[in-house]
Amino acid sequence: MRVFLRQFADRAFTLLAIASVGLMAAALLIILGPMLYRGSGAVAFEGTVEFRKMQVERFGRGDYTALQAELAQVRQVRQTVYDMLDRFSASIDTATMHDKARSALRRLRDQLRQRDLTEEQRAGMLEKARQIRDQFEAALDATDQAVALAALDAILTPANEAAFAGTAAQEYFDLARCYRQSMQSSGIAHRDQYQAAAKEVQTILVELLGPRPGKVGVDLAQFSYGATRWDRAQVLLDQLLYTEAWCDNGQGQAKTQQRVARAKLFAGTELEPLFGLVEKDLSQMLLPQRTFYWQYFIDDSTPGHFFGGVGPETLGTIVLAVLSMLLAVPLGIVSAAYLVECGGDNWLVRVIRTCINTLSGVPSIVFGIFGMIFFVLVLMPATGLPSRPCVLAGGMTLGLMVLPVIIRASEEAIKAVPRTYKEAALAVGASPFRAFVTVTLPAALPGILTGAILSLSRAAGETAPILFVAGVAVGPPLDFTKWDWMLHPTRTLSYGAWNLAVGDRLAAKVPHNQYGMVMTLILVVLALNLIAIVLRWRISRRLRGQ
Repeated sequence: MRVFLRQFADRAFTLLAIASVGLMAAALLIILGPMLYRGSGAVAFEGTVEFRKMQVERFGRGDYTALQAELAQVRQVRQTVYDMLDRFSASIDTATMHDKARSALRRLRDQLRQRDLTEEQRAGMLEKARQIRDQFEAALDATDQAVALAALDAILTPANEAAFAGTAAQEYFDLARCYRQSMQSSGIAHRDQYQAAAKEVQTILVELLGPRPGKVGVDLAQFSYGATRWDRAQVLLDQLLYTEAWCDNGQGQAKTQQRVARAKLFAGTELEPLFGLVEKDLSQMLLPQRTFYWQYFIDDSTPGHFFGGVGPETLGTIVLAVLSMLLAVPLGIVSAAYLVECGGDNWLVRVIRTCINTLSGVPSIVFGIFGMIFFVLVLMPATGLPSRPCVLAGGMTLGLMVLPVIIRASEEAIKAVPRTYKEAALAVGASPFRAFVTVTLPAALPGILTGAILSLSRAAGETAPILFVAGVAVGPPLDFTKWDWMLHPTRTLSYGAWNLAVGDRLAAKVPHNQYGMVMTLILVVLALNLIAIVLRWRISRRLRGQ
């Protein structure tokens, strides 16, 4: 019976161990799977002609001749949209029409000086043109539609047009006809509403298609290109086609916010066909192509992470993680060796071990605050270094944070080495120090590396300490050609993902970058762990004589 119970317990424990491993694997798959899937969208996506344009101009990557051909192709399709918008804007933008009317009179004066006319004829034509201009401006300033139409009808007479045919004053009649058509279709009472709505449409079109040809460029990359990704273009298309409006649900009912087609808001105007045209021809305006952007892992980003990659963030993460290990692993091994080989089992060693166990459970933000106070504000100024967050302070803070884990892992690994190894070394005349360095430490090294692997993962993924002592959201990448590169802050993946996640309206427009940073951080941690595991495996094989 006892044998049966013992076998049953062994099998039950085996099944529970397998089930626990399976649950952990499933949890990792459930948590990391969606992150990796969404993050892969930063690398594999449908890139538009705006993406290829950005790559050529910002990174010098791509076929310039083919790009120019594509830009010429899409420019023809987009021009129809621009013409519609220009005609509609010209018909409701009274300020611009005021300026055009005054400019036309100045140009007419210059034209009349070059003609063979008497002073009396010239003065008469200028006076007549001035009257037409005043009538047109009165129509623009009128708040009553009947008054405005009467003023425009007074301008649009065959006699007036015949008198000024072939002169700059002809623009008065073109403007008057355009403005009259606008009032007949929309009404003068809705002019201001149309101005605001048209401006919103124009803003969305700039985000979708980029700045218009011939427009003066801007410094910010965000406004220099349109939608570089087809999925982003679909979001902007939806914003263009629909808007949120407060709709009346009847007497006594509260208004509700509903999606309304913008085409209905511009019904009867020259802008109404624009929305259907953009929806139908958007692919011809952006020319999406399947793109594998592997340079995402090495490219620098534009301000706000709107375009580009995560190269500086990846480099900063690796540098901080490796630097923390270089500081923590030697100190952890020395500390563990003292506790095991020299400390004995007295009250002082028990207090030290209690402190180490307590420090291993301290929240990382506490280490971040300590690092900022001690390293940044006290130690660095005392040594003549600049008092600011930097890579050196970040590496030391992360090293202190993972030090308790490395000490405990190293201590257990040293204790696990059979006592006979040390006794054999002492028996052949080796000193205690030499026996530890040449026999005990190599045998314990695989176990020590296990603790280092766990610590490396934590150091690479921490955000709170980096927030205080090492990280910046926007800044130049690390320059290893300068001797003081460790005295400058750096961008990191964890801090960058956190920065994008909290209150950044620009980042909300490019969520793939946030997921891409998380994906890259996971891949970096896995890569560092894999390197450490391979190193541990090679050391273990060497110790076994293989």
